[in-house]
Amino acid sequence: MSFFTKPTKAKATATVRAKDDGHDRPVPWIENRPRSMTDVSAQEEVVQVLRKCLESQNLPHLLFYGPPGTGKTSTILAMTRDMFGPELMRSRVLELNASDERGIQVIREKVKNFARSTVSQNDSGRSCPPYKIIILDEADSMTSDAQAALRRTMENYSKITRFCLICNYVSRIIEPLASRCAKFRFKPLPVEQSKAKLAYICGQEGITHEAGALDQVIDASEGDLRRATMFLQSAHRLYTNQALTAPAIQEIAGVIPAQRIAELTSAWQSKSYEAIRTAVDQAVWAGFSAHQIISQVHDAVIDGAQWTSLQKAQLAQLMGAVDKCLSDGADEHLQLLNFMMQASKLVA
Repeated sequence: MSFFTKPTKAKATATVRAKDDGHDRPVPWIENRPRSMTDVSAQEEVVQVLRKCLESQNLPHLLFYGPPGTGKTSTILAMTRDMFGPELMRSRVLELNASDERGIQVIREKVKNFARSTVSQNDSGRSCPPYKIIILDEADSMTSDAQAALRRTMENYSKITRFCLICNYVSRIIEPLASRCAKFRFKPLPVEQSKAKLAYICGQEGITHEAGALDQVIDASEGDLRRATMFLQSAHRLYTNQALTAPAIQEIAGVIPAQRIAELTSAWQSKSYEAIRTAVDQAVWAGFSAHQIISQVHDAVIDGAQWTSLQKAQLAQLMGAVDKCLSDGADEHLQLLNFMMQASKLVA
């Protein structure tokens, strides 16, 4: 199934289509979010509790946290759709991405104005609770002042407005704010459920794949279903009319071949600066990311039997320091070379 062509009525498709001025336009597969709570994959404990809240219509403030791509935003959007219906969602639900609008001014203007506004008239004929919902995605990117202002807003308008904070790192949410919310931890999707979801997408889009291809997608995405879906769509577009293979997925995901990682770790034994520099130069010239190299070297070290527990701990500490430097914007080539030279001394 072509991503850019309109699907026929005879065949269902997982490709989402949105209306723009009366015309259909294709959008990425990751936008095919669950339409209701029954469509949410995994997270059984969270879904069970939220369904109870739906039945009683007594919803507390919510705090969803966990790794990206585990269904946090999709779950709350599916819940609000079940709660209000598509007609009332426009007036009852405000969704903001706090990573873009994270200052105190946004809290004082957009959030506060929406929170204190009266609840819109319910003309849909369905039973729904008498309050609105404000969804703040990436709430851990909000400044401390903005979070403090949000706490006061939550206190003043809790009778007519509920808040749902979504974040990756709950430790970055101030305690006065977190204590006012019911916390729900979203776990990485199990391999079986991720594979079943990807197989469903392949069936809907007419994608053929060889054995091991979906396993490679799951390994490369590290439990992130959104990333896995993007890998699958990118590979399908690149290898149209071909069966997807594990090497093809590795190429799309930027996974470094195991042989290249073995060459880097083997260079430690040489104790030669020239040999180490050659291995690093070849990896950099091949276009591999330094972050990806460090990540896969870390996995190789942890699984390797040729290093002692003390050496593994020392190498992990060294890789943590290098990863911090890379995150701060240090030169990748120099950081990799420095890491390799220090690692060669540790494994002596």
